[in-house]
Amino acid sequence: MSKSKRLRELIAKGAVLMPGVPNAAMARQVERAGFDAVYISGAGMANATAGVPDIGLLTMTEVVGLARYIANAVTIPAIVDADTGFGGAENVARAIHELEASGLAGCHIEDQEFPKRCGHLARKSVVDVDEMVGRIKAAVAARRDKDFMIIARTDARAVEDFKGALKRAHKYLDVGVDAIFPEALQSVEEFRDFAKEVKAPLLANMTEFGKSPLLSFQQLADFGYRMVIFPQTAFRVSMKATEEFFEMLKKTGTQSDWIDKMQTREELYELLDYDPAAKSWTTNDER
Repeated sequence: MSKSKRLRELIAKGAVLMPGVPNAAMARQVERAGFDAVYISGAGMANATAGVPDIGLLTMTEVVGLARYIANAVTIPAIVDADTGFGGAENVARAIHELEASGLAGCHIEDQEFPKRCGHLARKSVVDVDEMVGRIKAAVAARRDKDFMIIARTDARAVEDFKGALKRAHKYLDVGVDAIFPEALQSVEEFRDFAKEVKAPLLANMTEFGKSPLLSFQQLADFGYRMVIFPQTAFRVSMKATEEFFEMLKKTGTQSDWIDKMQTREELYELLDYDPAAKSWTTNDER
């Protein structure tokens, strides 16, 4: 079974919790932990790989390459943040071709203007509905795998209002998108009411420190959401830990007190399916 078909089967049965990752090693941890699918965070790729903010600075080629590593590292389905589609309708079509060929199960494309901003920051702007409809039509027409999931993200809640986001969602569904991602809803009631009004697979974003309340996976599943992503949670946890470690290392000059907090060499090699012989390497063999 293809990963795209597997994802469709999963959301047909119920809600799917998708931890977000910025790289392939972390995706392997997600699969090892028993999750059914993984989310490839656009912010995570930009922040962790290039050290830049989430404002559309990565090119399509960079996103496709990074997403390919992640998709090929796991057997579970992965969906990726494709920002605004990397340009006009022709660019969107090419992006779909490339993402399909990279082993992704789906992607989401948003209705922000380029250059985009993080969905939970102020001063966002959205394109006209007709322009986003054009993006969706191009994506749907370009799809070769009928199961590849095309998700329309709307940022209209922060720019227009809740009713504007609903109106856009219905228009996007009318032109063939598979699911809707309402970004930055601002209350429990808005998450609940959006699911009541939009009868289609929905994706909820549970990012921290943003506009949305942090609801549990079960709450969102009960409302009717079929995909729940935690895009930057693991990245934020790891960055906080490394920040604390670097401060300590600068002060003490040794990592000794952190040994019990580390992933061991054997655990890493097991995660990466390394050659068993590598487990006998000494510390001096690693550079």
